[in-house]
Amino acid sequence: MNFKTVLLAACIAACGSVLAEKDDHTPRHGGFVVEGKALDFEIVAKSDVISVYVQEHGKKVIIEGAKGKVTLLDKAGKSEADLLPAGEKLEAKGSFNVAKGTKGVVSVTLAGKPPATARFEIR
Repeated sequence: MNFKTVLLAACIAACGSVLAEKDDHTPRHGGFVVEGKALDFEIVAKSDVISVYVQEHGKKVIIEGAKGKVTLLDKAGKSEADLLPAGEKLEAKGSFNVAKGTKGVVSVTLAGKPPATARFEIR
């Protein structure tokens, strides 16, 4: 192989791995991933805490200064909770109905950026 062939192969491999990372929506924290227009969210919903991990095009984002809200809708009605920074995620603590079929909306505002939202359903 000549130098140009090797260089071309290396470029194709690098581009492929970047594209694969961008489109990778594999849950990494035991939750499920929801794609939003601007951000992707991994939601880990438990009866006492809802954790939201945020990514932008497959990359972690800085949570410092972020804020958010999670809204849950079920047969009993609507409940809302504020999401606050907690390490590498946003978190709401309380008592939540996270039964299969519960629907929700997560809204996150990163420092200096407009709000990003996504709808989800507990599976």
